[in-house]
Amino acid sequence: MLDFLKRMVWIGAGLAVLTKEKIEETVHEIVKKGHLSEQEGKELINDLIEKSKKVKKDLGEKVETTVRETLQRLNIPTRKDLEEIKARLERLEKAAEKKE
Repeated sequence: MLDFLKRMVWIGAGLAVLTKEKIEETVHEIVKKGHLSEQEGKELINDLIEKSKKVKKDLGEKVETTVRETLQRLNIPTRKDLEEIKARLERLEKAAEKKE
């Protein structure tokens, strides 16, 4: 029963965007209806909060990877590339000033 409820809350509520308060509110409703004991509710809250954090972290990493790969495919320079170019340009300007 507990696994079923976890899946139901996970899928139905979109865990990646749930706040801690919303998770607690949802689980307290389930406890209030008598589907879970207080202890099971606390465990479910902790479990869902941890999973929510992991889902958010994983999603962020996937988005970052996708953006980086897209920028590379489009041949758009990164901030690091631009900083390297700027540093090289400054060195060349200084060298040109010395020759004058």
